[in-house]
Amino acid sequence: MSTRESRLGDTRIRLSEATVADFFALLKPRVMALAVFTAFVGLMVAPEAMNPVIALVAIGAIAVGAGAAGALNMWYDADIDALMSRTSKRPIPSGRVTPGEALGFGLVLSVLSVMTLGVLVGWLAASLLAFTIFFYVVIYTMWLKRSTPQNIVIGGAAGALPPVIGWASATGGIGIESVILFLIVFLWTPPHFWALALFKVGDYAVAGIPMMPNVVGAASTRKQILAYSLLLAPVAVLPWAFGFASGFYGTVSAALGAGFIWHAWKLLAISDREMKLAKALFAYSIFYLFAIFAVLLADTIAMRAVMSAGN
Repeated sequence: MSTRESRLGDTRIRLSEATVADFFALLKPRVMALAVFTAFVGLMVAPEAMNPVIALVAIGAIAVGAGAAGALNMWYDADIDALMSRTSKRPIPSGRVTPGEALGFGLVLSVLSVMTLGVLVGWLAASLLAFTIFFYVVIYTMWLKRSTPQNIVIGGAAGALPPVIGWASATGGIGIESVILFLIVFLWTPPHFWALALFKVGDYAVAGIPMMPNVVGAASTRKQILAYSLLLAPVAVLPWAFGFASGFYGTVSAALGAGFIWHAWKLLAISDREMKLAKALFAYSIFYLFAIFAVLLADTIAMRAVMSAGN
């Protein structure tokens, strides 16, 4: 009997003493917050103004859907989470929540979020949310994560879809603008997670997860981080190039992209300080994505205020 089967068997004879905080932790709140923020920016950048109440419903449904995907991810990954120092204290491996409870929680939230978004906002947005949950749980968690070092590259599509869902919630369609926002998050994901994998390589080795440093080595991973950084920086300037952001955004995004490349170059060039530099890049990557979307949001609000004043 496998570890997962054994743990699932335990849920038939006992109930956990989980608290509200434990179930909230199942939602992966930090990941959920990032998904909600990028979705909100996608919604706000869209040219069609939404009713504030409907917009709030859309963001709430996207948040619940992102949390549901996190809960299902933790349910399936409980066996490997128990082996890694970074994840061993999560609700399921620590015994605070049973796998059965996490599975039911995630499935209920998945259905609730998709149906709410479909009925009250739009079925294109709901379909994209359903696909995102499916892709993250089935394609990434159950298949790619344990089978290929390209897991985070392909699986990153799930994390890149929230701004597209936000845009679709506002417009009922998918525009080139939302595709650009998708590409920014998609290209950001590999260097962000590979930086983490460089200083958590031991955890992934123990769990048998084929992250890039464990499969091809640190030197090759550092080169690929720089390559993705060189792709990401110009793509992040595209909102200005395509006319849905001002020159202010273009200048700031170019400067932020230069900072990303600088961190990636240092990581490649100074191998004897790899762990320290990988942690620095990981921290900067979090700041970078938040800053890019925050500046785009502020830029959009400012441009609309200027246009309204001019009218």
